[in-house]
Amino acid sequence: MVSAERARLGAIQNRLEHTINNLGTALESLTAAESRIRDVDMAREMMEFTKNNILQQAGTAMLAQANQQPQSVLQLLGR
Repeated sequence: MVSAERARLGAIQNRLEHTINNLGTALESLTAAESRIRDVDMAREMMEFTKNNILQQAGTAMLAQANQQPQSVLQLLGR
């Protein structure tokens, strides 16, 4: 009777230890996946920031050229 109860409790303990180990592995996998997702998001945001920065600089340069053209025409006309 006592040995049967010890065997039952030992089996329960083994199942609990196995579950704890599986949860630890799942946590490690989840943490690694989250890290990869964050890295990808950061890279994507940096790429988007760089693209927008280039577009802004190009727009500013185009505006500066457009502002200079009327001055050039006036200079050609001698005014």
